[in-house]
Amino acid sequence: MRNRACFFAVICCVAAFSSSGAAQDWNGFRWLTGRWAGEGSGKPGQSSGSFSLLPDLGGKILLRKGHAIAPPRDGSAGIVHDDLMIISPGDGGAFRGDYYDNEGHVIRYGISIADSSIVMLSARTGKGPVFRLTYFRLAGGLVDVRFEMSPDGTAFTVYTEGKCRREEGD
Repeated sequence: MRNRACFFAVICCVAAFSSSGAAQDWNGFRWLTGRWAGEGSGKPGQSSGSFSLLPDLGGKILLRKGHAIAPPRDGSAGIVHDDLMIISPGDGGAFRGDYYDNEGHVIRYGISIADSSIVMLSARTGKGPVFRLTYFRLAGGLVDVRFEMSPDGTAFTVYTEGKCRREEGD
């Protein structure tokens, strides 16, 4: 009987937790939601690509998907890069982003939001670099996307950067 009562209490807690709350407030991301296409440059060379940032799971998360192609240059093969990031509410009202790509990278970002920028900064883990992914809102419906790395978390070097134009969305 005691096991049944414990089981029932756990089920009630799970049901209450899963059904509580409305969709997440994504207002700080509103200007970036939609589908974007653009061109950029950096260490992989000139490239073209696209990304989307859209609500998913009934508005509980934002799902970012990216696709970039760097054509062959200097006798090397071209590069195709695909990535996915799940943005979710974190502790204390902050947001976090969990990033995965086709090269096997996994990056955990903390996210800060301002009126005209969204900055995603990874924590320093071991001896590895710190990563920063920043979206800057520009005039004319453009967004500047910059990915940077730092060996120590203070001096960042741009790895890739590009400008994107909204294809569809809000």
